[in-house]
Amino acid sequence: MSRSRAQDDDFQRFMTARWPSLLRTAYLLTGSHHDAEDLAQNAFARAYVKWDRVRHSDDMAAYVRRIMVHAHADRFRRRAVREWFTARLPETPVADQTARVDSRDAIVDALGRLPVRQRSAVVLCYFEDMSHAQVAAALGVRTSTVRSQITRALARLREDGVLTSLARHPAPPPPTLRRPVPQKGAVR
Repeated sequence: MSRSRAQDDDFQRFMTARWPSLLRTAYLLTGSHHDAEDLAQNAFARAYVKWDRVRHSDDMAAYVRRIMVHAHADRFRRRAVREWFTARLPETPVADQTARVDSRDAIVDALGRLPVRQRSAVVLCYFEDMSHAQVAAALGVRTSTVRSQITRALARLREDGVLTSLARHPAPPPPTLRRPVPQKGAVR
């Protein structure tokens, strides 16, 4: 099948616009920057093959997000060992001292302990701000299944002691960059 230059340009624009959002969702699903990039690239590669179908869908972003969620689930079906054991420990990461990063890491770790379907439902609902119906469409399940997966996931997250401590001591809000407002009669 031959593609026109216009179709390739159309895909390029879509991919460029949706990359940050899709990568963020992939990171929340996988818990790893490297796996997230692989997952997002895999989703776009699959979308490119089906670009005519994706282009004519009601919501292209939802279509590609669904491809990504299914690709993520496929990773667990194949269960190939992707880590190598060595006698030497890898470099020790330097801990970031900000509470915000610690909180984010705790949330990602807690999400990583959830089963794939529960994690997918929580990430799409709460981090992508999708309705239960949209999540159901993305996962290819009924809305009642999404509700039950979210209920179970939230129960498991509540049982997690790390998240309980975060609720007691929330991270400070990020600093905002504000431009100084010039005063009347001030010299610039």
